[in-house]
Amino acid sequence: MLLVADVGNTDVKLALADGVEIVAGSRFRTGHRPDVRALADAVDGLLGAAHSSRPIDAVALASVVPGWAEVFASLARDRALPLLVADADTVGIKVATDAQRETGADRLLNAFAAARLHGVPAVVVDLGTATTFDVVDGSGAYVGGAIAPGFRLGLEALAERTALLPLVEPETPTRAIARNTVDAITSGTVLGYVGLVEGLLGRIRAELREDGEPSPVVVLTGGVATSAWTRLIEGVDVIDPDLTLKGLAAAHAERASGVPG
Repeated sequence: MLLVADVGNTDVKLALADGVEIVAGSRFRTGHRPDVRALADAVDGLLGAAHSSRPIDAVALASVVPGWAEVFASLARDRALPLLVADADTVGIKVATDAQRETGADRLLNAFAAARLHGVPAVVVDLGTATTFDVVDGSGAYVGGAIAPGFRLGLEALAERTALLPLVEPETPTRAIARNTVDAITSGTVLGYVGLVEGLLGRIRAELREDGEPSPVVVLTGGVATSAWTRLIEGVDVIDPDLTLKGLAAAHAERASGVPG
């Protein structure tokens, strides 16, 4: 049994994995002060929710927030568990970019998991605090991508930086031409974001074709991936909200079996 953790800018996502299957999961806010005690309590709660008598054998971590790696290292030391921290050296994917060390562990894991679980070439669209597009070519190499402000980030900024516009929880719009303010924000945000994702996917597909690649499988993941409005995005083949966690489990399994990262 493996404890996998994806520390993002908004949430810490914890899960227990059996192979690459996620058997139980939880999340809590990342916050600004990592807390070992809170983390230990969350892990114990996760074990209780899983109703499993099997112990945790190891920990695998991906973090884009400085400070959390040491918290997980402390947890692993306290429980005498080996710890794998995902980075360009430990995730088994070739990185064919100009700045290999700049790519976040979550992006490498998304690319790695998409290649292993869904085939290549692949494009992963991760709808989180930021929206990232990550591309794997036909040889299985990570070749780069794009980063845009996240869907919820735009909604929050609109409410915070204006005097009269409210923070809304948008549903799937039925019209682009709205007749009230809330529906106008919903239309502009949702349909505008659909256009952003589809537009970048179209350009990525075109560039892959120019490089002689076949049409890629498109995988949608991230905290917003299961929202109803994402069904409006054309060209998505797979919705896999646990892709990063599955990537951690797969990367750990390969390292444990001696496959070089």
